[in-house]
Amino acid sequence: MTQSDAITILQEGIMTVIMVSMPVLGVSMIVGLIISIFQATTQINDQMLSFVPKIIAIFLTLIAFGPWMMNKLIDFVNKLFDYINMV
Repeated sequence: MTQSDAITILQEGIMTVIMVSMPVLGVSMIVGLIISIFQATTQINDQMLSFVPKIIAIFLTLIAFGPWMMNKLIDFVNKLFDYINMV
């Protein structure tokens, strides 16, 4: 294994992690922003108001994007195994 091979594998791994985590992080950020605006306009400062909708949104996002996320991770692991077989 050369240094360029290791860097390529590392880059693909980082890109895979970013792609897989983006749907969950994006939905969490959008829901948090909406809740923050709602709390600022109504002056309600309850912790549960920000926590529960985010958890529900994250669970729904994982249900919706879970198969896609798992396929991306499986593809990356298969590429790693193929590379190990070549070496």
